[in-house]
Amino acid sequence: MHTYLIKNTNIVNEGKTIQGDVLIKNGRIEKIANQINAQEAVIEMNGENQFLLPGVIDDQVHFREPGLTHKANIYSEAKAAVAGGVTSFMEMPNTQPPVFTQTLLEDKYKIGANTSLANYSFYMGTSQDNWEEVLKTNDKKNEVCGIKIFMGSSTGNLLVDNPLVLEKIFGGAELLIATHCEEESLIKKNKAALEAIKPILEASDHPIIRNEEVCFESSFKAIQLAQKFDARLHILHISTAKELQLFSNLRPLADKRITAEVCVHHLHFTSDDYARLGNLIKCNPAIKSPAHKAALWQGLLNDQLDVIATDHAPHTLAEKQETYAHAHAGLPLVQHPLLLMLNYVKEGKLSMEKMVEKMSHAVATCFQIKDRGFIREGYHADLVLVKEIPYTVSKENILYHCGWSPLEGMTFPYQVRSTFVSGHLAYHEGVFNEAEKGQRLQFTRA
Repeated sequence: MHTYLIKNTNIVNEGKTIQGDVLIKNGRIEKIANQINAQEAVIEMNGENQFLLPGVIDDQVHFREPGLTHKANIYSEAKAAVAGGVTSFMEMPNTQPPVFTQTLLEDKYKIGANTSLANYSFYMGTSQDNWEEVLKTNDKKNEVCGIKIFMGSSTGNLLVDNPLVLEKIFGGAELLIATHCEEESLIKKNKAALEAIKPILEASDHPIIRNEEVCFESSFKAIQLAQKFDARLHILHISTAKELQLFSNLRPLADKRITAEVCVHHLHFTSDDYARLGNLIKCNPAIKSPAHKAALWQGLLNDQLDVIATDHAPHTLAEKQETYAHAHAGLPLVQHPLLLMLNYVKEGKLSMEKMVEKMSHAVATCFQIKDRGFIREGYHADLVLVKEIPYTVSKENILYHCGWSPLEGMTFPYQVRSTFVSGHLAYHEGVFNEAEKGQRLQFTRA
């Protein structure tokens, strides 16, 4: 593995931006200083007029392998992630077959080890009848990111709404439980009521069917279960103003037992965008009104919402262009979350230091990831160099297997110039080096 010396760069880390040099050796950050004079052979990189950030850690992606590889696969989506400055991901269990056994879980780790350019971890999936298998994940609590529960409608038998099963899992899990929270009974009720007056539904009806109450009731239920059993709960993709009252900013993140995530599409799009994009932005939970977007930004900035993720969920363009009732829910986003948030940095919506906190530091703290998420001596060198040069999303530069993005045509103020994954320069000025793969994430849970 090469030794690299990044010179004269702006290091954004732990609430500060300082100018200095960073030495990368044996895959880790060897030294950080105002000036480093190499005493050995190094590959020197000029970081002048660039920002050096810790790599983004995306705690929620759907890479579709195995079984749904016409949409995406771990190789293609991890490559897209790295091009966008995402150096580590945690991938969801709704594949074919779903990850309902320890064998299927380890099969995904084998795919990751063989094909992923980014660092990787995979969630254990839950069904109405596999709770005993789920709790075997306790033996791997330092090797698996978490347990995923769909408490709202999904595909196949991924929905878990049996109270006895939920209590078994919340009562027995020794690692983080991540939940998709939407109340299934309310979704069905809202849909039936709308269909009674409007037989043919369209994309703009999605936030009416999956409204604020749908999300709040399910999130409230998950929190009640977590508090009953003192479980470690992380609620994914918060999308409503009302849910914010469920989350506190009174404790440091490391001390929280209940945490929350917000996704880039809920911070960027609103229900006004259905007129332009239609089913392309159909996702669960739904993108809602501008008032909800404003509340989410406030919750992010005041630390009620702990981390930013993508919920990257690719489908083919044909699957998205079906009628509303049949169009698949989900957006491809993992190549562009850093650029999208840097756009808001440029607009003054948040500081670059706060962005780094929410996309890297806080994710590492929340999941107790070992030696990643910060620019610290001794830590794995997961690093991204970005420069203020305009970058427009187009069909020609989209790397998702599905070949499209809801952000097409948008021009960002920054570009990702270089991405280091565990000390390996995996991406540099548009060129990939796939000689080394990413590593399996490790965790430090007691």
